[in-house]
Amino acid sequence: MTVPLLDLNRQHESLLPQLRQVFEEVTRSGQFILGEYVQRFERELAEYCGVKHAVGVSSGTDALLVSLMAMGIGSGDEVITTPFTFFATAGSIARVGARPVFVDINPRTYNIQAHDIQGAITERTKAIMPVHLYGLSANMDAIMEVAKANDLKLIEDAAQASGARYHDRPVGSIGDVGCFSFYPTKNLAGMGDGGACVTNDDDLAEKLRQMRNHGADRADHFPSIGGNFRLDGYQAGFLSVKLPHLDNWCDMRREHADRYGRELEEVAITTPFESQNRHHVYNQYTVRVRGKGMRDGLRHHLEAHGIGCRIYYTRPLHLQPCFADLNYAPGSLPFAEEAAGQVLSLPAFPEMTTQEQDDVISCVSDFFLAE
Repeated sequence: MTVPLLDLNRQHESLLPQLRQVFEEVTRSGQFILGEYVQRFERELAEYCGVKHAVGVSSGTDALLVSLMAMGIGSGDEVITTPFTFFATAGSIARVGARPVFVDINPRTYNIQAHDIQGAITERTKAIMPVHLYGLSANMDAIMEVAKANDLKLIEDAAQASGARYHDRPVGSIGDVGCFSFYPTKNLAGMGDGGACVTNDDDLAEKLRQMRNHGADRADHFPSIGGNFRLDGYQAGFLSVKLPHLDNWCDMRREHADRYGRELEEVAITTPFESQNRHHVYNQYTVRVRGKGMRDGLRHHLEAHGIGCRIYYTRPLHLQPCFADLNYAPGSLPFAEEAAGQVLSLPAFPEMTTQEQDDVISCVSDFFLAE
């Protein structure tokens, strides 16, 4: 048996005629950077997210970075975030000169523990940056309450959560700005790098547009120092082709997750948290495997049988060498550290077949029966 963790070729096969058409149209237009194809996708994404503005940028990382820059967050400031996420979350904070302040995670959802945020706020805190990890929304009501009570900006890192909702509100639309990634492994995937910021704030949207274009508000006029964070026409066109399919793809991921939950109920793993108020879109289907060496044993067993799997993430950010100067000791954020030693993601991409899922379920079950 061979089951990939993700197979983009299956998704692209049925879309190839439309994708080829976009490639030809953009090529003939010569509008390779920004232009009408980017503007069209921005309108479509804003409508999908239920916001007034979407600003296309060069990657999900740059969406975070340009948001911080547009808000004037920099040297001497602090931004509260989670230690259990991809590096870009905290890396973008450090790149503007601010200090990432890490708050431990909820061990069931893997998202930032909202009720611990208040205790991390200081006079230097300027923003909170929650992450909707694996496609599951953070506890946004509680986080919004803390942000409003302390007059803090709220930047949603929705890089893994295109299509997710919180109380029927699309993630990214809840805080001051939402940041999306269209990296090829994401639920809404480009064919290269790409990202976007979404917001209802007119002034912030204008600032985001300036900052993605070196800080210019018009030709040869730079009131601010920004960066080169522009989305290209090819990626915008490809994303316009894919966006109408996003909800269906997410529903297929959810169907796979529901079946895993039923079939693996008796196996010694913890399946992902699901809630009526949080529409999980399973960018990764991540289980927890407890017991010394058990997670790595299962990973090796799956790989030996041709089953794709991956660990997101092996080391929490507060223990990364580049953040040693923040002085977080091992054991300081125990839930994140425990998760890093126990989580494992299984295949759940939309086009996965029933037989492939049968193979995954059988392989996981066989591992525990042999123990």
